[in-house]
Amino acid sequence: MKKNNFTESQILKALKENQQGMSVSAISRDLGIDKSTFYYWKKKYSGMEQH
Repeated sequence: MKKNNFTESQILKALKENQQGMSVSAISRDLGIDKSTFYYWKKKYSGMEQH
C-alpha cells in the first residue's frame, strides 16, 4: 500500500473546503484518500489555521 504524503496546507485546504459545504465524499475522491483518513485529519488538525 502506497503512503501518500500531504502537506499541512493541503490538509487544511481540504478541511476548509468541507466547512464551506463540499462533501467528504467529493473531497476524498479528489484527493484519492479514504473517508476515514479525512475524519482522522479533521480530528487531528481541527482548530489549526493556515498561515
